[in-house]
Amino acid sequence: MKRIIIFISGCVVILIVALAVMLNFNNKKEKTIKVKVAEVAHTIFYTPQYVAIEKGYFKEEGLDVELILTPGADKVTAAVLSKDANIGLSGSEATIYVYNGGEKNYLKTFAQLTQKDGSFIVSRTKEKNFTLDNLKGKTIIGGRIGGMPEMTLEWVLKEHGIDPQKDVNIDTSVTFAAMGSAFMGGTGDYVSLFEPTALEVEKEGYGYVVASLGNLGGNVPYTSYSAQKSYIKENKDVIEKFEKVIQKSLDYVHKTKSIKIAKDIQNQFPNTSLKDLAEVIDRYKKINAWPKTTDFKKESWNHLQDIMISANQLDKKVPYKTLIYEK
Repeated sequence: MKRIIIFISGCVVILIVALAVMLNFNNKKEKTIKVKVAEVAHTIFYTPQYVAIEKGYFKEEGLDVELILTPGADKVTAAVLSKDANIGLSGSEATIYVYNGGEKNYLKTFAQLTQKDGSFIVSRTKEKNFTLDNLKGKTIIGGRIGGMPEMTLEWVLKEHGIDPQKDVNIDTSVTFAAMGSAFMGGTGDYVSLFEPTALEVEKEGYGYVVASLGNLGGNVPYTSYSAQKSYIKENKDVIEKFEKVIQKSLDYVHKTKSIKIAKDIQNQFPNTSLKDLAEVIDRYKKINAWPKTTDFKKESWNHLQDIMISANQLDKKVPYKTLIYEK
């Protein structure tokens, strides 16, 4: 009888433990939150984001992130506004356009990912002593009017005493995704390209990187994450966890060698060799493309709008507190 009681007691204990494990497992599953992120481009420029995905930082915070490629900041905001995506990654100028367009449930920025222009000026010919004056009288494929890449290009030219409307022909007819192929097809004397496209054009022998717009332009509040007001209000925990993950990734990228980072994110760029990945990451590290913090400073916000005003895309500045989410 004693043995039977001990046996039954043991079975009960095992059953309780098994149920506890199952309940704990189910609770963990329930805590995983799906987050769709619309990214404006799939580029090595966004390395910290891919580090977060590949190293499981999002999963550690209970976030199941799905990336949706939506070329063009206007298309990113359209995806977020239509709720096809929860969060958008694009130039911060897009949130201003949405707000000024009268959208009631407008977008707010909650974290920055890059702090400089990530594009490189690619020339059709080798130029040992390139200066921006070399662009005078030439055609450069610059991107969409009102987009951050094209506006930054104009701002850089003006800062160096070059009139974008008179001294240079900036071709804005080519979509962002087609700029590299258009240049290789014979359009333009120069083109402004992100990585890994710039390196690919070099490898194919169609052009040569002669300058970094990031280096020329200095710190610019370039790429950031944004979401609708309603989503932020209803999902503050998600927003704060997301920001925490990106900060962790930025910390990792700053303290880790390029070759190691390249190995971490190679799955995101299967058609780019490990050597090329490391080379591009090095290029971005050298120009300090990635900020030390995700915090979006008021000075950066005003500088962004100065660039937009200079490009005749904005008449009046939108207050920092209106479009920047503060925890």
